[in-house]
Amino acid sequence: MDLLEIMRKRRSIRSYTQEQIPEESLMKILQAGLLSESGKAKRPWEFIVVRDKETLAYLSGCRAGGVKMLKEAQCAIVVIGDAKEQDVWVEDCSVAMAHMHLMASSLDIGSCWIQGRLRESDEKTTEEYVREKLEFPEHYKLEAILSLGMPAVKMPAYQLEELPMEKVKWEKF
Repeated sequence: MDLLEIMRKRRSIRSYTQEQIPEESLMKILQAGLLSESGKAKRPWEFIVVRDKETLAYLSGCRAGGVKMLKEAQCAIVVIGDAKEQDVWVEDCSVAMAHMHLMASSLDIGSCWIQGRLRESDEKTTEEYVREKLEFPEHYKLEAILSLGMPAVKMPAYQLEELPMEKVKWEKF
C-alpha cells in the first residue's frame, strides 16, 4: 500500500475491542515515531507507553468531559517534549505523533490523537493532570496522547475527489 493510500484510510478511531495489539506492531509504531524528522536532529521527544488499565482509566480524565476511548484502549503513547532542548518541540512532537498515527493505520490498529497541550481537565491543565500520574520532569511539556487499540468500527476511507482543493493556492494567495 502506498503512503497516499494509507493517509486516505487513516481515520481517528475512538472505539476498540479487547483484542491485544501485537507486540511487533507496537514496536513498529514506536519506531515510526523515533524515525521522525526534527529541527537540527535534536529529537526532543520522549514517549511514555502506558498499558496499565488503571492508569489508562485515570488518563481518561485528562480533559474536561473526559476522553473515554482511553478506558477502552489497549495502550496509549504519551508524547512529551523537552522544552529546554528544543524551541520547536511542539512541531517536532507533532511530527512524531503523525508518524505513529499513520503507522498504526497501516497496521490496521485504531488510533486517536488526544490533544494535551493547551487543554484543561476538570480541575487543572491536562499537562498537570498527566504529569501528576506519569511523573515527567517540569521542563518536559505534554504535546498529546495517542490512544491505540484494535478497532471496533470500520470507518470509510476518504475520497480523493472530495478533498477541498480550493484550499490549495498556486503561486500567490
